[in-house]
Amino acid sequence: MRSPTRLPTQGAPVRVLVVDDSVSIQSLMRHVLSRDPRLEVVATARDAYEARELIKRHDPDVLTLDVEMPGMNGLEFLERLMRLRPMPVVMVSSATQRGSDAAIQALSLGAIDCIPKPSAGLTEADVAEIADRIAVAARGRPRARDLSISPWAAIPHGQRTARAVLIGASTGGVAAIETVLSGMPPDCPPIILAQHMPQGFLISFAKRLDDRFPQVVALASDGAELRPGHVFLAPGGARHTGIGEVGGTMVCTEVSAPPRNGHCPSVDVLFETAIDMADRITAVLLTGLGQDGAGAMKRLYERGAYCIGQDEASSVVYGMPRAAAEVGALSVQLPLSDIAVAICRRRSPRQGRQP
Repeated sequence: MRSPTRLPTQGAPVRVLVVDDSVSIQSLMRHVLSRDPRLEVVATARDAYEARELIKRHDPDVLTLDVEMPGMNGLEFLERLMRLRPMPVVMVSSATQRGSDAAIQALSLGAIDCIPKPSAGLTEADVAEIADRIAVAARGRPRARDLSISPWAAIPHGQRTARAVLIGASTGGVAAIETVLSGMPPDCPPIILAQHMPQGFLISFAKRLDDRFPQVVALASDGAELRPGHVFLAPGGARHTGIGEVGGTMVCTEVSAPPRNGHCPSVDVLFETAIDMADRITAVLLTGLGQDGAGAMKRLYERGAYCIGQDEASSVVYGMPRAAAEVGALSVQLPLSDIAVAICRRRSPRQGRQP
């Protein structure tokens, strides 16, 4: 059996196993993916039990997995797979509220991405996007999660010095954000999160976080006051989320601007709005593809913010933190499991900077 973190062989097609109980969806997925020379569908499975045997036989680079299947559903299979043999998985979900909730649960369990269930009316752009997202997912390095660690209990209240925390994440970010929040005290510094995700999924994600953690978690709204123990998730859609100040009080702001680096919400936009208050900011870049956030984080760092990047070993996709490291924007790089404590024990920018 291959190492679960091995990347696809350079130059060879990405080996895909399609798991869906619908024969028509299997055929459609095979047709869509076979049009891209980067991808090869090595097998299809109707249920989790058949998928388990085909994984052993074909050793695929990435799995596409239906959420709703007979017998063991996709989420149950994903949980077992990530516990016993972590590998890149792309969930295929219906574009409904129920589908969004299931997608967020899947991403929390370790799925790399979630795509809408394809239909016969796919455009060329739709086909290209599905292929791109599966090819990108195959380069991810998921690993079994450990949510048993709760380090915040060891952080004396007097050492919690961050005034406001801005966190950006993309691919792999759902599980990473949950890991960070699991290590934060109930009265943690106020947090604004920018996670690359469609608007409907962000609604489900905010509700999930609010249900699971002691902090108050909500979608950011213009003028919402940043208070300890409150976490705001950028809602996406047509507007970005930023941070501002009204009468000495930090608040969330709405920012009208086109997508930045292809994203709305954009991490760069969020970080840019904090530059004038950088000495009171802790900025964090978690796992994600691309470089969104790196440029603005560099400016925050130069103005006195404490800037944390997730390290390569713990990142599902080491793109955004790598970009920040390469431009010299980081005070420190840390494993995901150490980031919550670092946020709460923020040192002064001078102490935190690396040579």
